[in-house]
Amino acid sequence: MARRRRYALVGTGSRSNMYTTALATTYADRGELVCLCDVNRTRMAHTVARWGELSGDRHGQAGPACYEPAEFPTMLKEQQVDEVIVTSVDRTHHRYIIESMRAGCDVICEKPLTVDAPKCEAVLEAEQRTGQRLRVTFNYRYSPRNSVFAQLLRDGSVGRPTSVHFEWLLDTVHGADYFRRWHRDKRNSGGLMVHKASHHFDLVNWWLGAVPVLVFGLGDLRFYGRENAEQRGVSRFYDRGTGAGTDDPFALDLSTDPELKALYLDAEGEDGYRRDQSVFSDGISIEDDMAVLARYNTGATMSYHLVAYAPWEGYRVMVNGTEGRLELDVEERSYVSGSGSTAGRGEGRSSLTLRRHWERPQSVDIEGADDPGHGGGDRRLLDELFGEAGDDPLGRAAGSFDGAWALLTGVAANRSFATGLPVVPGDLVAAIEPPRRQEPPGAE
Repeated sequence: MARRRRYALVGTGSRSNMYTTALATTYADRGELVCLCDVNRTRMAHTVARWGELSGDRHGQAGPACYEPAEFPTMLKEQQVDEVIVTSVDRTHHRYIIESMRAGCDVICEKPLTVDAPKCEAVLEAEQRTGQRLRVTFNYRYSPRNSVFAQLLRDGSVGRPTSVHFEWLLDTVHGADYFRRWHRDKRNSGGLMVHKASHHFDLVNWWLGAVPVLVFGLGDLRFYGRENAEQRGVSRFYDRGTGAGTDDPFALDLSTDPELKALYLDAEGEDGYRRDQSVFSDGISIEDDMAVLARYNTGATMSYHLVAYAPWEGYRVMVNGTEGRLELDVEERSYVSGSGSTAGRGEGRSSLTLRRHWERPQSVDIEGADDPGHGGGDRRLLDELFGEAGDDPLGRAAGSFDGAWALLTGVAANRSFATGLPVVPGDLVAAIEPPRRQEPPGAE
């Protein structure tokens, strides 16, 4: 039996749960989570306890060891790490990616790759210099509905794609959550154009087999924040410290959810991080309403809009081509990130329609279209990361090249927001070349 691959995980917030669960259960025979790194030891202790409950002491492992960020290089050496999973705050991704590759480790990084162009360039340079493998977890590629959409385009169902219209709606459950957390500071997240829309820009790049050559955008904070609330006459601002605004419908009570309480409320005394800030307070530097126009190197164009205060959650995407039009309409179940509760709005539904010139519209059935976990994407992504390497005819596995172009589309949009001018994404970093391919784990 092949040696189990040794994994480290840096950043033990809510998004890390997907990876710790996978390595403690389904993929425990293939990979071993040997260590954790985080600024907060309370949060790491909770992750270790949770891992133990899930793993049932498989292989007699005592549980992952815990390290602080200053100990990161030491951790990689002491624990003989093969691959690092990066789920830390977005602005720190580049640091852990680069240090890991320099230490001879491969990397799995949550999207976005990082938050700005200089950090992106540093990551690309480190990958080229070290030859280590970097994978970016664009789970939406793995959702059956998005995969079928890709296959139909590649089969030429609408001819040559000429334009894309893409609308993404975050509702006042999920969308509001970005304005409570560290994401509300653009220095941490790059704003929703980077943190969230990198998913969507990556889908378009992947669907079209193209990269953007020109981006123009308009974005603003129109709903959240103190000024907008006061203009609308909203006065119920939640503040846990004073007890004010407990009837604020946007308030998040961490004490009522065991997982949120353990990850954040109980850990707050260590680093002072507040997970439940008011969405109507000061200090929000990201936008909640964003429009983007882009032209691609194939000549196709995209109009994109992201709203973070909609009454429902989901997306609509239409691709026009020389022989017809493809339409995908999805309603998703909204959620508060990290919550252990399954409560949410919307049950999840999707429809895919092919409209070819001079033909009747065709409804396309998609098996597993409305599976849980980003439309079934999470489970399939995890199988790609930790399971048996299989055929990938759609090229769903994403690396630094894909991560960089998705990121730079959002960075270009942010720059356009600030200047009012169109931006060439390729000018933001040195030339981006696809990295040399490496064999997947276990291929030897």
